[in-house]
Amino acid sequence: MEYGLIGGNLSYSYSKTIHESFGFYSYELLPLSRKEFPEFMEKKAFKGVNVTIPYKREVIPYLSDLDDAAGDIGAVNTIVCKNGKLTGYNTDFSGFRYMLKKNGMEAAGKKVLILGTGGASAAVYAALKAERAGEILFVSRSGRNGALTYEEAKSRHTDAELIVNTTPVGTFPKTDESPLDLAPFTGCLAVADIVYNPAETRLTAQARALNINAATGLDMLIAQAHAAAEHFLERPLPDDLIEKAAARLRF
Repeated sequence: MEYGLIGGNLSYSYSKTIHESFGFYSYELLPLSRKEFPEFMEKKAFKGVNVTIPYKREVIPYLSDLDDAAGDIGAVNTIVCKNGKLTGYNTDFSGFRYMLKKNGMEAAGKKVLILGTGGASAAVYAALKAERAGEILFVSRSGRNGALTYEEAKSRHTDAELIVNTTPVGTFPKTDESPLDLAPFTGCLAVADIVYNPAETRLTAQARALNINAATGLDMLIAQAHAAAEHFLERPLPDDLIEKAAARLRF
């Protein structure tokens, strides 16, 4: 395999369609068991791979170098192998920033609630810091490790101006679920939901009904793949490739 995706369950991945729509290489999906994973990393028999759950942190000990974003986030989703040296990147960081820009969502100086404290939330937090967001608060069901509970968010932070969902709540096939009722959040100007299937989640549908700017995660998904492809090929690629891929994935 020259280029592809490694992870656990890859049956719902759109990565092959996205990367091959760019038109530069074939792309494979390679599910790896916990037993198979170390051997794959030690062999280094690839040019570039993307990494998804559950290996975004587990790959780090195998790397010779990390870019700043991956180091700050503590997770890697893109690896380039060159001359036997593995370098790790986190393109979710740039993918989320693209999502904000594409959908006209201004983070600078804004009060932000990040729903969820999993791996994706770290990349979103780093991107929001780079966008010079104001106060950034995490929200989780447990409220552990300094996060707010959902009840605390609803009672004390209804002035949040940007709400970002990094949880899987609302993902196909459980599309009737939503992580949060937006009605009390009267100060909210924008909702970014990184769920990309369905194209409209219950959360974003409610946001639009309340005249709040809203977007789901397809733009982020494709933009992070575009950034990964630039690392693979060691050159910038035209931005219109993102929309070309999006046209193939509209559903």
